[in-house]
Amino acid sequence: MVFSSLLFLFRFLPVMLIAYFAAPKRFRNGVLFIGSLIFYGWGEPVYISLLLFSTLVDYIHGWLAWKYKKQGKLTIAKLAVASSAVINLGLLGVFKYTDFLIGSVNQIFGTAFPLVGLALPIGISFYTFQTMSYTIDVYRGEAEPQKNIIDFGAYVAMFPQLIAGPIVRYQTVADELRDRTEDFSQFAYGIRYFCIGLGKKVLIANNIGALWTEISAIPVDGRSVVMTWMGILAFGMQIYFDFSGYSDMAVGLGAMLGFHFPENFHYPYMAKNITDFWRRWHISLGTWFKEYVYIPLGGNRKGQAKQVRNIMIVWLLTGFWHGASWNYVIWGVYFGILLLLEKMVLHKYLKKLPSALQSVYSLILVFLGWVLFAHEDMTAGVLWLREMLGLGGLSFGNGRTWYLLLTNLPLIGIAAAASTPYPAKWVKGIREKLGAAGDILFALVILLLSVAYLVDASYNPFLYFRF
Repeated sequence: MVFSSLLFLFRFLPVMLIAYFAAPKRFRNGVLFIGSLIFYGWGEPVYISLLLFSTLVDYIHGWLAWKYKKQGKLTIAKLAVASSAVINLGLLGVFKYTDFLIGSVNQIFGTAFPLVGLALPIGISFYTFQTMSYTIDVYRGEAEPQKNIIDFGAYVAMFPQLIAGPIVRYQTVADELRDRTEDFSQFAYGIRYFCIGLGKKVLIANNIGALWTEISAIPVDGRSVVMTWMGILAFGMQIYFDFSGYSDMAVGLGAMLGFHFPENFHYPYMAKNITDFWRRWHISLGTWFKEYVYIPLGGNRKGQAKQVRNIMIVWLLTGFWHGASWNYVIWGVYFGILLLLEKMVLHKYLKKLPSALQSVYSLILVFLGWVLFAHEDMTAGVLWLREMLGLGGLSFGNGRTWYLLLTNLPLIGIAAAASTPYPAKWVKGIREKLGAAGDILFALVILLLSVAYLVDASYNPFLYFRF
């Protein structure tokens, strides 16, 4: 079942919060764990067992890694970490990549093995990385093993960020799992943050996503060069506001419950280069690959040749993490190559450019990359790129292009402005002048507009649920 509606969240959340705060503090992790399983079960009831299995695997492996390392039996402790990785990545591989591998074999060798057709469990890419990081951090001595399996289950299944991140390392919330403060000030902050994310997702991502859907469905002979750029601009804005909106909602919900989740986006379209972009986009995933892949491989400490190898491995895996299709792999390799070029050749030249040109450079390369990301059919993706570059034989613009541009110009302008920090600063100034009343009014307006849209809208996808 596709978890594509926020309406269930609005039905679930009040009941969850009442049950959570009505419970004595020592039982709140249990309420959170059970409530999170109910939340997950609404979208994927058949895969609750898989989530529970992953929880049990890393609860046990974390204890084994800690126990045997403490006893000086490092080989056994390392085997526990390796076993955790094999089991977790094995589950991810079976559910996410089986048909991809079968299809690739069929294509390469001309075989006709039938596809398995396993449904992808919602959020498996996120919670797999999360549970793996626990066992690794315990082995490294960066986190104490969790004694209470219910508390550990609350960490793994925590509903605010279970479905689409951010990826929260155990050490980030370990202290708050034991003892956290829930107060009115933090709850109000959480509501405001949640409403901001809701507005980004519902009011901006959904609407500009509809523009991308319309343009991408237009046959080649009806497109134009301007239309292809407008379409990929809409897709890039949709995926940003969709994913950052969900991340903000997760941070807000976490704050209501007394947790502090890490920021996952920091105005990535304001980046001055590709390196800067990836410091700002999906920060928790970039941190995960840095901590658990790039640095263990040697990072940049073992010479330039190995640094090149390590960066390309990380970006090959980053692309593959996003989806079981060659376009995601190529997308990852594309950014890996760009990052290497910046580090080794372009950086000293980019610094000399005016700030505006640096931003233009970054935006053009990022949005060209979104073409690869948006098209699982690589033939269609290459064709779209050719059309954007004026190599597809299309006219510069046509009647439908100018109609779409004019009718959607206010939406595009709002999305472009909202992807910068300036509207947030303006709103903050107004809120500060109005005080607490400003906070309440701001959150209420966004909430009412979003709910009104959700009631009538049929188009409400969550792009990152499929990853």
